[in-house]
Amino acid sequence: MFGGICFMLNGNMIAGSSRNGLLVRVGKEWREDALRRPGASEMMMGGRAVEGYVFVDPERLDEAGLRDWLAYAHAFVRALPAKPSKSGRKRASKK
Repeated sequence: MFGGICFMLNGNMIAGSSRNGLLVRVGKEWREDALRRPGASEMMMGGRAVEGYVFVDPERLDEAGLRDWLAYAHAFVRALPAKPSKSGRKRASKK
């Protein structure tokens, strides 16, 4: 989707890395709040903003900031229903 490594929870993407920085899934409901946080910007693909995701400038991240963004994304994604695996087996839910 964005040309980098991503991290998943129950089949849903939490965050990923790319040449543009840290990609964080925040959901449509949390997007405006996330964009007000330092270093955040809209995720753009094909000239359009991708709702529910933001990029975070790696120059604005330290270890504590990274942990904070990952906790923010995890809080959103853990509330999503698990996606079925491609093999048809049910995913184990981890919280």
